[in-house]
Amino acid sequence: MARGSLQSIGGAAAKLLLGAAFVAYPVVVWLGLREQSPRLIAVVLLGVMAPLAAYRLRHSRRTALRGLAIVPVVTVLALSLSAALDAAGLLLAVPVLVNTIFLGVFGLSLRRGETPMVERFARLQEPELTPEQQAWCRLWTVIWSAFFVANATTALVLALAAPLAWWATWNGLVAYVLMGILFALEWTVRRRRFHRG
Repeated sequence: MARGSLQSIGGAAAKLLLGAAFVAYPVVVWLGLREQSPRLIAVVLLGVMAPLAAYRLRHSRRTALRGLAIVPVVTVLALSLSAALDAAGLLLAVPVLVNTIFLGVFGLSLRRGETPMVERFARLQEPELTPEQQAWCRLWTVIWSAFFVANATTALVLALAAPLAWWATWNGLVAYVLMGILFALEWTVRRRRFHRG
């Protein structure tokens, strides 16, 4: 098998495993903090996430999405601090940090002269977009930015003032369901609008 094919398979596997680690993260934290120290949970999560994040960063080729690469880096830094300080709060802060990063990346892409983030995703499938399609992408970038504000705020409130089970349920289930619905809605409508006629 060619080296390029092996790298492509390895990159896809690392991307999938890193995604699974982020999805499982709240449940691992919730179950772990009931029995173990924050330091141990952080070290276990670092053992899984750090190599996957490093592999993904090294083999990332899509410059249009480069800003999102900071997510695993910040996660690994937060886990490292949590392990060093034995601090549960830093474990609970990761979803807030991740949503804040996404907000920053999406929000900054709305500046004059920048390409909105949803348009960058759309151009991976359809390089040439009409002005109407570009306006649609800008609108959805605003909608996603508002979602990240709401999600980060909810994650923060739950981390500070709610039972750990509520934090885990929101960050490990509800938030992903809402993201899935929003993504499916945007993608479906975009496909219909972009591929008419």
